[in-house]
Amino acid sequence: MTEEKRRAVAAIEEKAELIARTADSIWGFAELSLQEERSAALYCKTLEDEGFTVERGVCGIPTAFSASFGTGRPVIGILAEYDALSGLSQKGGSLIREELVPGGCGHGCGHNLLGAGAMAAAIGVKAYLEETKRPGTVVLYGCPGEEGGAAKAFMARDQLWRGLDAALTWHPEDRNEVSTGSSNSCIQVQYQFHGMASHAAGCPERGRSALDAVELMNIGVQFLREHMSSKARVHYAITDAGGRSPNVVQPRATVLYMVRSNHVAEAVELQKRVDRIAEGAALMTDTTFTRKFIDGLADTVTNHTLEKLLHENFSELGVPAHTEEELRFADELSKTYEGADSVPGIGSEYDAEYAQQVKTLRNQTGRAMNDFLLPLYQGEAFNPGSTDVGDVSWECPTAQIHVAAWPNGCPGHSWQNVSCDRTSIGHKAAVHAGKVLCAAAVDLLSDPELLRAARTEFEERTEAGYTCPIPADAVPTVAD
Repeated sequence: MTEEKRRAVAAIEEKAELIARTADSIWGFAELSLQEERSAALYCKTLEDEGFTVERGVCGIPTAFSASFGTGRPVIGILAEYDALSGLSQKGGSLIREELVPGGCGHGCGHNLLGAGAMAAAIGVKAYLEETKRPGTVVLYGCPGEEGGAAKAFMARDQLWRGLDAALTWHPEDRNEVSTGSSNSCIQVQYQFHGMASHAAGCPERGRSALDAVELMNIGVQFLREHMSSKARVHYAITDAGGRSPNVVQPRATVLYMVRSNHVAEAVELQKRVDRIAEGAALMTDTTFTRKFIDGLADTVTNHTLEKLLHENFSELGVPAHTEEELRFADELSKTYEGADSVPGIGSEYDAEYAQQVKTLRNQTGRAMNDFLLPLYQGEAFNPGSTDVGDVSWECPTAQIHVAAWPNGCPGHSWQNVSCDRTSIGHKAAVHAGKVLCAAAVDLLSDPELLRAARTEFEERTEAGYTCPIPADAVPTVAD
């Protein structure tokens, strides 16, 4: 590690208290997708205080922002998220389920840490650019609504990411690794059916049941499942069943659909078929419906060049070091859920030899925290989940890492995650993620060959072109 890079990483360590304080504040705000007003305001003020030039309301999204430092190229983007999830309010640092606010929200996906760690990386890169006077720009992007808003996809529709030479990000997880492989694209659409109320016994002929339309639509989609890709998924939730009186023909009913497929172009076509099923359900019930586009996002595009770079820097920096007290907390927390003995890592699902290597590493620690770096895996891999980082990866070379913020096997979107996210374990993950991303960004700023190699690979992998799942007239919104 060069002295310049070492000092950039040291600049992050000097800000460790600020990073932890910011993460805890965002944890306390626990704001849902596209409602992150206090979270965005805190980041903007903090980044302005740190010497960044801040732009609010990026791409017309009120809680999106950018914070830049430097001049000229290369331009390296760091991606931050800060939205929470509903129904996951939880006291921090607790070993039992304890709601902090009854029925409230919580950071079950660790985005309070994600945003703070991304900010840490930007601070480190800024220190490097200040010291070296090199040409180059770092931009921290505040990306709201990852959990059902897909702000990055709306930004991709506006071609924001095409101006970057590379984008880096991270996510809290139960292990330390460089992420790889593709993910599912995803489109969410809300269908609100409109019928006519009537007495269900006295004059049923006058009624037009919106709930019948929803049920028939669901049946139609059930038959569709046999005739779609094996990697595709279609989920739904009836968000309004039209009332609680069975003797009234329901004049309204609403269903929210989520269509997933391995490739975004396939998801767009599958969504058209679901739309036609909604039309058929309305015809069968003599009802009408309104269609509300919620969000859409693409599959991720792998970039092995950036993955290798991240792994090299991760290897050099090591992993977060935990105290005995922290390790005991993680050990106890791991007793509250199933799967604490699972073999971690993306590669473990696809390569038996790789899984055995990881299992050996876990056995050596004997603790719930995975305090080791997983070997670099760059084989075929597929994550059935979805992330709007995918849309970024279709417009510029993109890569991300995972840093252990939770004990092994800790389920996603859980109260256990929320509890960990406001502990020193979580703080250390955020600070360390910032260091790894910063170190990789410094290499990209100082070595043009790395950027050229990443760009060449990117162009090869995206030769088919990006199919944006966001309609031209859509605006960021959430389901009713």
